[in-house]
Amino acid sequence: MQNTNVHIEKTEILSDNWYTLKKITFNILKKDGTTETQSREAYDRGNGAVILLYNTSTKNVILTKQFRMPTYINGNTDGMLIEACAGLLDNDHPEECIKRETEEETGYKISKVEKVFEAYMSPGSVTEILHFFIAEYSSEMKITNGGGLEEEGEDIEVLEIDIEKALQMIDSGEIKDAKTIMLLQHVRLKNLV
Repeated sequence: MQNTNVHIEKTEILSDNWYTLKKITFNILKKDGTTETQSREAYDRGNGAVILLYNTSTKNVILTKQFRMPTYINGNTDGMLIEACAGLLDNDHPEECIKRETEEETGYKISKVEKVFEAYMSPGSVTEILHFFIAEYSSEMKITNGGGLEEEGEDIEVLEIDIEKALQMIDSGEIKDAKTIMLLQHVRLKNLV
């Protein structure tokens, strides 16, 4: 149900270079009965999907490592980030998107995925909702080296890591990616590995 306490007055496009940055001016009815005009910027990059591949017999998970410029300019000295495989939906169904991204980035061809939840990752400024998936993998599912698509500028390293080590990497600060932390903790809470 649409919030009737909010009325958008004006939407301006501030940037439409990579994705879309909008400035939205709106009136909001506050709890005390007064109306206030506010202005916020929202970055729309589309919605995405993320997956954690896990192996119940080896107790390993598949993660990726790649350069992330925003982390580099915010204190990550080498810019490299360890993450769960993820990608933008690009108008695809989340399940189809994550199967495609898994094969492109990790080299594993999976047919069965389990959606575990959805989450807004930075709701104060980014419109994106992320669809979270998990899937079992085995060595027989590895059909390529992965690494991403060269035409998209991807240069991704595929990591196979013991779940205990991955959880320790959260504590040590080696894994700082929110979506990855959420999925690692999910599979641990569910006793999947």
